[in-house]
Amino acid sequence: MAWYPGATKMELQPESDQQAAIKPTQFIVHSIIAPWTARRTYEYWRDSTNLESHFGVDYEGTVGQYIGTETRADANAGANRRADGTGAVSAETASNTSGSDPWNDKQLEDLIAIGAWLHEAHGLPLRICRSHTDPGYGYHSMFPQWSTSGTSCPGKARIKQFREAVFPGIVARATGKTTTPDGGLDMDAKAVHDAVWGRDAIPSPTSAATHETNPTWKAASYLPEIIDRLATLEKKLDELMKKAP
Repeated sequence: MAWYPGATKMELQPESDQQAAIKPTQFIVHSIIAPWTARRTYEYWRDSTNLESHFGVDYEGTVGQYIGTETRADANAGANRRADGTGAVSAETASNTSGSDPWNDKQLEDLIAIGAWLHEAHGLPLRICRSHTDPGYGYHSMFPQWSTSGTSCPGKARIKQFREAVFPGIVARATGKTTTPDGGLDMDAKAVHDAVWGRDAIPSPTSAATHETNPTWKAASYLPEIIDRLATLEKKLDELMKKAP
Protein backbone atom coordinates (compact mmCIF):
# COMPACT_ATOMS: atom_id res chain seq x y z
CA MET A 1 0.00 0.00 0.00
CA ALA A 2 1.12 3.53 -0.71
CA TRP A 3 0.30 6.50 1.52
CA TYR A 4 0.55 10.12 0.40
CA PRO A 5 2.89 11.97 2.79
CA GLY A 6 0.76 15.13 2.67
CA ALA A 7 -2.33 13.37 4.04
CA THR A 8 -3.59 12.55 7.51
CA LYS A 9 -3.94 8.76 7.63
CA MET A 10 -7.47 7.67 8.60
CA GLU A 11 -7.37 4.03 7.62
CA LEU A 12 -10.65 2.27 6.89
CA GLN A 13 -10.85 -1.26 8.20
CA PRO A 14 -11.50 -3.98 7.16
CA GLU A 15 -11.53 -2.50 3.63
CA SER A 16 -7.88 -1.46 3.68
CA ASP A 17 -6.74 -5.02 4.36
CA GLN A 18 -9.42 -7.02 2.59
CA GLN A 19 -10.04 -5.26 -0.73
CA ALA A 20 -8.11 -6.28 -3.82
CA ALA A 21 -4.83 -4.74 -4.89
CA ILE A 22 -4.72 -2.46 -7.92
CA LYS A 23 -2.10 -0.94 -10.15
CA PRO A 24 -3.06 2.78 -10.08
CA THR A 25 -3.33 4.24 -13.57
CA GLN A 26 -5.91 7.04 -13.17
CA PHE A 27 -6.81 9.85 -10.78
CA ILE A 28 -10.52 10.72 -10.67
CA VAL A 29 -11.82 13.72 -8.69
CA HIS A 30 -15.31 13.99 -7.13
CA SER A 31 -17.50 16.32 -5.11
CA ILE A 32 -19.17 14.69 -2.10
CA ILE A 33 -22.16 17.12 -2.13
CA ALA A 34 -21.63 18.03 1.51
CA PRO A 35 -19.43 20.63 3.27
CA TRP A 36 -17.69 17.93 5.29
CA THR A 37 -14.25 17.87 6.81
CA ALA A 38 -11.88 15.07 5.84
CA ARG A 39 -12.63 13.47 9.23
CA ARG A 40 -16.40 13.62 8.69
CA THR A 41 -15.98 12.01 5.27
CA TYR A 42 -13.98 9.22 6.90
CA GLU A 43 -16.75 8.69 9.45
CA TYR A 44 -19.33 8.51 6.67
CA TRP A 45 -17.34 5.86 4.80
CA ARG A 46 -16.80 3.96 8.05
CA ASP A 47 -20.31 4.07 9.47
CA SER A 48 -22.87 4.63 6.72
CA THR A 49 -21.94 2.93 3.44
CA ASN A 50 -19.87 0.20 1.85
CA LEU A 51 -18.41 2.73 -0.59
CA GLU A 52 -15.26 4.78 -0.05
CA SER A 53 -12.64 6.96 -1.76
CA HIS A 54 -8.90 6.95 -1.32
CA PHE A 55 -8.77 10.63 -0.33
CA GLY A 56 -10.97 13.31 1.19
CA VAL A 57 -10.13 16.99 0.60
CA ASP A 58 -11.93 19.54 2.78
CA TYR A 59 -12.32 23.30 2.60
CA GLU A 60 -9.80 23.93 5.38
CA GLY A 61 -6.83 22.35 3.63
CA THR A 62 -6.84 18.95 5.31
CA VAL A 63 -6.34 15.85 3.17
CA GLY A 64 -7.47 12.56 4.65
CA GLN A 65 -6.35 9.25 3.18
CA TYR A 66 -8.54 6.26 3.93
CA ILE A 67 -7.06 3.47 1.83
CA GLY A 68 -3.61 3.02 0.29
CA THR A 69 -3.44 3.91 -3.37
CA GLU A 70 -2.49 0.36 -4.36
CA THR A 71 -5.74 -1.01 -2.89
CA ARG A 72 -9.17 -0.81 -4.56
CA ALA A 73 -11.58 1.89 -3.38
CA ASP A 74 -15.19 1.84 -4.52
CA ALA A 75 -16.01 5.36 -5.72
CA ASN A 76 -15.54 4.96 -9.48
CA ALA A 77 -17.78 2.06 -10.60
CA GLY A 78 -16.05 0.39 -13.56
CA ALA A 79 -12.77 2.19 -12.85
CA ASN A 80 -12.39 0.83 -9.31
CA ARG A 81 -10.54 -2.27 -10.49
CA ARG A 82 -10.45 -3.73 -13.99
CA ALA A 83 -9.88 -7.31 -15.07
CA ASP A 84 -6.22 -6.53 -15.77
CA GLY A 85 -5.70 -5.29 -12.19
CA THR A 86 -5.50 -1.59 -13.04
CA GLY A 87 -7.70 0.89 -11.25
CA ALA A 88 -8.35 4.51 -10.38
CA VAL A 89 -7.37 6.54 -7.34
CA SER A 90 -10.28 8.68 -6.12
CA ALA A 91 -10.53 11.95 -4.21
CA GLU A 92 -13.80 13.22 -2.75
CA THR A 93 -13.85 16.98 -2.16
CA ALA A 94 -16.08 18.99 0.15
CA SER A 95 -18.75 21.00 -1.65
CA ASN A 96 -22.03 22.78 -1.03
CA THR A 97 -25.15 20.63 -0.95
CA SER A 98 -25.94 21.24 -4.62
CA GLY A 99 -22.42 20.60 -5.89
CA SER A 100 -22.39 23.98 -7.60
CA ASP A 101 -19.54 25.80 -5.87
CA PRO A 102 -15.95 25.98 -7.14
CA TRP A 103 -13.02 24.50 -5.28
CA ASN A 104 -11.36 27.03 -3.00
CA ASP A 105 -7.66 27.81 -3.18
CA LYS A 106 -6.72 25.23 -0.55
CA GLN A 107 -8.61 22.49 -2.36
CA LEU A 108 -7.00 23.41 -5.67
CA GLU A 109 -3.56 23.22 -4.09
CA ASP A 110 -4.31 19.86 -2.46
CA LEU A 111 -5.62 18.31 -5.69
CA ILE A 112 -2.57 19.54 -7.59
CA ALA A 113 -0.22 18.17 -4.93
CA ILE A 114 -1.94 14.77 -4.84
CA GLY A 115 -1.96 14.57 -8.63
CA ALA A 116 1.74 15.39 -8.90
CA TRP A 117 2.56 12.80 -6.21
CA LEU A 118 0.59 10.14 -8.09
CA HIS A 119 2.68 10.86 -11.17
CA GLU A 120 5.87 10.51 -9.14
CA ALA A 121 4.80 7.51 -7.05
CA HIS A 122 2.87 5.50 -9.62
CA GLY A 123 3.87 6.89 -13.01
CA LEU A 124 0.45 8.24 -14.01
CA PRO A 125 0.96 9.87 -17.42
CA LEU A 126 0.50 13.63 -17.53
CA ARG A 127 -2.58 13.70 -19.74
CA ILE A 128 -6.35 13.91 -19.39
CA CYS A 129 -7.91 10.46 -19.86
CA ARG A 130 -8.92 9.88 -23.50
CA SER A 131 -11.23 6.97 -22.69
CA HIS A 132 -12.63 5.30 -19.57
CA THR A 133 -9.66 2.90 -19.48
CA ASP A 134 -6.95 5.31 -20.64
CA PRO A 135 -4.35 6.13 -17.96
CA GLY A 136 -4.28 9.74 -16.81
CA TYR A 137 -6.39 12.30 -14.95
CA GLY A 138 -10.12 12.93 -15.00
CA TYR A 139 -13.32 13.80 -13.13
CA HIS A 140 -16.27 11.59 -12.18
CA SER A 141 -18.76 12.55 -14.90
CA MET A 142 -16.21 12.29 -17.70
CA PHE A 143 -17.23 8.75 -18.73
CA PRO A 144 -20.44 6.78 -17.96
CA GLN A 145 -18.35 3.73 -17.06
CA TRP A 146 -17.14 5.63 -13.99
CA SER A 147 -20.66 6.01 -12.53
CA THR A 148 -23.34 3.36 -12.04
CA SER A 149 -26.34 5.67 -12.54
CA GLY A 150 -25.02 8.82 -14.23
CA THR A 151 -23.68 11.90 -12.50
CA SER A 152 -22.77 15.56 -13.03
CA CYS A 153 -20.02 15.31 -10.38
CA PRO A 154 -17.98 17.36 -9.61
CA GLY A 155 -20.20 20.10 -11.12
CA LYS A 156 -19.77 22.60 -13.95
CA ALA A 157 -17.67 25.10 -12.00
CA ARG A 158 -15.23 22.42 -10.87
CA ILE A 159 -15.00 20.74 -14.27
CA LYS A 160 -13.92 24.12 -15.65
CA GLN A 161 -11.36 24.44 -12.84
CA PHE A 162 -10.11 20.91 -13.49
CA ARG A 163 -9.32 21.77 -17.11
CA GLU A 164 -8.03 25.29 -16.52
CA ALA A 165 -6.27 25.06 -13.14
CA VAL A 166 -6.03 21.58 -11.61
CA PHE A 167 -4.66 19.55 -14.50
CA PRO A 168 -2.29 22.31 -15.78
CA GLY A 169 -1.14 22.72 -12.18
CA ILE A 170 -0.40 19.00 -11.87
CA VAL A 171 1.65 19.08 -15.06
CA ALA A 172 3.53 22.18 -13.93
CA ARG A 173 4.24 20.75 -10.48
CA ALA A 174 5.30 17.35 -11.81
CA THR A 175 7.65 18.83 -14.40
CA GLY A 176 9.23 21.34 -12.03
CA LYS A 177 7.66 24.45 -13.53
CA THR A 178 5.55 26.97 -11.67
CA THR A 179 2.19 28.44 -12.65
CA THR A 180 1.30 32.06 -13.25
CA PRO A 181 -1.74 33.69 -11.57
CA ASP A 182 -3.87 33.05 -14.68
CA GLY A 183 -3.05 29.34 -14.57
CA GLY A 184 -0.48 29.35 -17.38
CA LEU A 185 3.03 27.97 -17.19
CA ASP A 186 5.81 30.27 -16.05
CA MET A 187 8.46 29.38 -18.63
CA ASP A 188 11.81 31.09 -18.99
CA ALA A 189 13.00 32.53 -22.30
CA LYS A 190 14.98 29.43 -23.26
CA ALA A 191 11.99 27.17 -22.57
CA VAL A 192 9.77 29.36 -24.75
CA HIS A 193 12.39 29.36 -27.52
CA ASP A 194 12.77 25.58 -27.38
CA ALA A 195 9.02 24.99 -27.29
CA VAL A 196 8.38 27.17 -30.35
CA TRP A 197 11.48 26.97 -32.54
CA GLY A 198 12.44 23.43 -31.53
CA ARG A 199 9.16 22.01 -32.83
CA ASP A 200 9.99 19.25 -35.28
CA ALA A 201 8.33 17.35 -38.16
CA ILE A 202 7.07 20.49 -39.95
CA PRO A 203 6.78 19.93 -43.74
CA SER A 204 9.68 21.60 -45.52
CA PRO A 205 9.04 23.99 -48.44
CA THR A 206 8.50 22.04 -51.66
CA SER A 207 10.86 24.47 -53.39
CA ALA A 208 13.69 23.79 -50.95
CA ALA A 209 16.74 22.14 -52.52
CA THR A 210 16.69 19.40 -49.89
CA HIS A 211 12.93 18.78 -49.90
CA GLU A 212 13.17 15.30 -51.41
CA THR A 213 15.81 14.04 -49.00
CA ASN A 214 14.69 16.06 -45.94
CA PRO A 215 10.89 16.47 -46.16
CA THR A 216 10.38 17.73 -42.59
CA TRP A 217 12.20 20.45 -40.68
CA LYS A 218 12.36 21.99 -37.25
CA ALA A 219 10.65 25.37 -37.07
CA ALA A 220 14.04 27.02 -36.56
CA SER A 221 15.23 25.74 -39.95
CA TYR A 222 12.83 28.11 -41.66
CA LEU A 223 14.74 31.16 -40.42
CA PRO A 224 17.97 30.66 -42.43
CA GLU A 225 15.89 29.56 -45.43
CA ILE A 226 13.91 32.82 -45.32
CA ILE A 227 17.07 34.90 -44.83
CA ASP A 228 18.80 33.18 -47.74
CA ARG A 229 15.81 33.73 -50.03
CA LEU A 230 15.59 37.40 -49.06
CA ALA A 231 19.29 37.82 -49.75
CA THR A 232 18.83 36.22 -53.18
CA LEU A 233 15.89 38.52 -53.96
CA GLU A 234 17.83 41.60 -52.84
CA LYS A 235 20.75 40.62 -55.06
CA LYS A 236 18.46 40.17 -58.07
CA LEU A 237 16.74 43.47 -57.33
CA ASP A 238 20.10 45.27 -57.18
CA GLU A 239 21.06 43.78 -60.55
CA LEU A 240 17.76 44.89 -62.09
CA MET A 241 18.17 48.40 -60.68
CA LYS A 242 21.65 48.67 -62.20
CA LYS A 243 20.27 47.70 -65.62
CA ALA A 244 17.35 50.12 -65.43
CA PRO A 245 17.71 53.23 -67.72
